[in-house]
Amino acid sequence: MRDVTATSLTAVPGLSVGHWTDPDGATGCTVILGPEDGMRAAAALRGRATGTREIDALDPRHLVERIHAILLTGGSAYGLGAADGVMRWLRERSRGLPVGPAGVVPIVPTAVVFDLGNTGRPPRWPTPDDAARACDAAGPDVAEGSVGAGTGCTVGKAAGIGHAMKGGVGTWAARAGDVVVAALVVVNAVGDVRDARGAILAGARQPDGTFLDAVRYFAEGGAPLGGQRSGAGTNTTLAVVATNADLSRTQLQALAHTGGDALARRIVPFGTLFDGDMIFAVSTAAVPAATPLQAEALAALVVPEAVERAVRLARGTPGTPGLADRR
Repeated sequence: MRDVTATSLTAVPGLSVGHWTDPDGATGCTVILGPEDGMRAAAALRGRATGTREIDALDPRHLVERIHAILLTGGSAYGLGAADGVMRWLRERSRGLPVGPAGVVPIVPTAVVFDLGNTGRPPRWPTPDDAARACDAAGPDVAEGSVGAGTGCTVGKAAGIGHAMKGGVGTWAARAGDVVVAALVVVNAVGDVRDARGAILAGARQPDGTFLDAVRYFAEGGAPLGGQRSGAGTNTTLAVVATNADLSRTQLQALAHTGGDALARRIVPFGTLFDGDMIFAVSTAAVPAATPLQAEALAALVVPEAVERAVRLARGTPGTPGLADRR
């Protein structure tokens, strides 16, 4: 049996992951908790429809040197408020930026995916209490597929949601000597997801069930999202690339961009006007890297695998098939 802790984000010692899932509301959230003393972090914003909170703290020039958790959540901008629950959970455990007599201020960068209205019922989104529950559930085992922030995710929306397939959460890790690099990806893309050979795994479907091919559709003048104005900005892929390598925040920013490049090799097109794509890079700074490029090369290996697992393990819903349905 596969040791899931060795091939997930928690292969990086000191990290834990927790999900809160609302299958009826087709939404959820996923929290990544760092060590008690926090972790170095940076980010790369690759999409043009992002929804975020506390991202300024990830600039290498910013005063804050360490963050304490990352929240990935459904609910679009409404879901950003769920981060209050993660802050409360951390504050209760005295984990955060020391601020003298006031105690601590937990730093929790947050990014959202758009999953509102996927059920045909009034939209729901994660609350602070739900995010705190994800913190309570955090541990070394990381569930994948239609869970947490991936619950309401879909891919292949080039011609509209009616042609889409299910996305979800995927994770993978690799080790070289003492250095570990791992990725967790939440896939909710307008584009198609392709395998290592370039064949479409999950994406926009034509009426006969064959794949539309999003890039060719757009190249030939096809209306984005099938001309549905309400669909603009409803697509986002979020990724966390983590390592125990001792990288500076500037190096972590480069690692985040490397993660984005890897996403672009599997999600086509990627980072569009209608996507809120974002990549976090974090380090526990526990061991030296063999070379300046080692962590980036390992990220180039694990991120594509995490993307593929996100769609392969996603369960379908009525009208939106998932690859896990074929098992």
